Amino acid sequence: MNNSVALSIVSLALVVGLSGCVNQQQSISASSVATAQSENAVQQSFHQLLDDIWEYELTQFPSMARSQGKPAIELSRQFTDSSLPAMAARNAQFEIFRTQLDEVDTQALSHSEKITLMMQQYRLDNYISQFNFKEYRVPITSEYGFHSSIGRSLAGMRIQNADDLNVYKQMLSEVPELFANNITYMREGLANGHTQPQVVLTGYEDTITAYVANLENVDSVKSHPFYAPIKQAPEGLLQTQDAEALTELVKNANDAFSTFYDFFTTEYVPGAKADIAASNWPNGNAFYNNRIKHFTTTDMKAQEIHDVGLAEVARIRSEMQSIVDSLSEKGEFEGDINEFINFLRTDERFYAKTPEELIMYASYVSKQMDAKLPQLFYKMPRTPYGVAPVPDAIAPKYTTGRYVSPRSDDQPGYYWVNTYALDKRPLYAIPALTLHEAVPGHHFQISLAAEMDDLPNVRRSTYISAFGEGWGLYSEYLGLEVGIYDDPYDNFGRLSYEMWRACRLVVDTGMHVFGWSRQQALDYMLENTALSEHNVTTEIDRYISWPAQALAYKLGEIQIKALREKAETELGDNFDLRAFHDQILANGSIPLVVLEEIMLDYIKNEKAKL
Repeated sequence: MNNSVALSIVSLALVVGLSGCVNQQQSISASSVATAQSENAVQQSFHQLLDDIWEYELTQFPSMARSQGKPAIELSRQFTDSSLPAMAARNAQFEIFRTQLDEVDTQALSHSEKITLMMQQYRLDNYISQFNFKEYRVPITSEYGFHSSIGRSLAGMRIQNADDLNVYKQMLSEVPELFANNITYMREGLANGHTQPQVVLTGYEDTITAYVANLENVDSVKSHPFYAPIKQAPEGLLQTQDAEALTELVKNANDAFSTFYDFFTTEYVPGAKADIAASNWPNGNAFYNNRIKHFTTTDMKAQEIHDVGLAEVARIRSEMQSIVDSLSEKGEFEGDINEFINFLRTDERFYAKTPEELIMYASYVSKQMDAKLPQLFYKMPRTPYGVAPVPDAIAPKYTTGRYVSPRSDDQPGYYWVNTYALDKRPLYAIPALTLHEAVPGHHFQISLAAEMDDLPNVRRSTYISAFGEGWGLYSEYLGLEVGIYDDPYDNFGRLSYEMWRACRLVVDTGMHVFGWSRQQALDYMLENTALSEHNVTTEIDRYISWPAQALAYKLGEIQIKALREKAETELGDNFDLRAFHDQILANGSIPLVVLEEIMLDYIKNEKAKL
């Protein structure tokens, strides 16, 4: 308390004749100061703990450190240490951090800090769960794997100076150990029935052979994907000894991929489990429930989710039927909804003839939506994005499209479009896909979160699927309101994509908990969506190999739509769609329960202004 404030209190006490109030006021003020100091100490301690956790993560995950601008030459490793002692030590430290978070006095935290606490707990819980459920035994999915990540990192390296050259040598030198560790864990999985199912691994070896070559001589080494960064290095940078050392390192990395190929084809696939249910893995039911909680951020059980999916499928099918009926009335189509879906899958007008045509159309829709963004938002991200094909090495088993965040602050994000099997990539699906993966979907939301400099690192960097994927699906719906779906076929494509996400609730729980066969799931998706058979197959295999992740989309979208409906009802003509969207995205990626709390407060405050 400063002197002027103290004098004012004394004067007031004398005027009103309240003898003793001065001492009482001073006592209250002293107590308030002590409380404020205590709260401030808790907040400072909390933020220091957040910083400690973040800095520890940067030491453990080199790719994360690089993405945050840390010079690669300063890193002790270029790939995460995957040895079992290292993983166990990491887990022990994460558990210590988790205990420290539990001890934070939440009464001393602001509302925003409480969200941050929850986000940090969420992030650590996932690390700990992945280790405790031994997910390292299954380092591959039907689409991707540790080897693909290593291959992309090596082939995409840019060598511009001596430091980059040394970093690349270090990266190459770490490859054999990484492969040896993962083969050990996969063998452990084989011995314990903890493998990917055989059925999702057909053709998967192609993702390995993309980085395997017969290196008979120097010329063959120089044609290897891992030699490309070396060939593109500035002239004069490589000395003779560098070239010789790099040649050997490329050979060793190639041998690691080749050894993995032999193991995969002769041991892993023949020994992989036949059934598809995650519940049949060791401790499988607990694992699937854990993944439901992680990906949806809800306490919903598998049966509840399954039932929601069935109800959504029925509703969306009715809307799809309305489009078929309207086309029938115009004489443009005759037949039922299943015949219409078959027509969409087989008519050549709906398919690009070349990969370039597909990429150009996706780019066109992207720019169309860019121009519509001011109608939907006040605040928009600074980070740009590009449109590019899914890399050839992973395209055959990869999903139809995906967003890839920037690897560093001098790079854009990328909206990947799968140009493999063009006759299975319908153009009527591109508008919805584009809005989901690029703008106003993933690129828009993730970039905004990354640019929120006032939020702690954990808030800007943690991705919660229920929020992010829910927003992505809601973004597809927004295309209706700004005229992106300009014909009934595109709108049917949008509904088919929404149906796709509703079907996920049914087939994911069905296969992993309720005994559905893979064929039963395939038939259900083919019956209810306009996705091509190839797309349905890759999707079903994705759900089998990545349990519960696919549940996030529809549940998140349902929550966002419900909050919007409430805001529109409560605010009436004063509802501001742009302000509503900005508020949805204002806190980065957050659990659905937190989103609901924030948006209900927003609606209440806006209503109070009326």
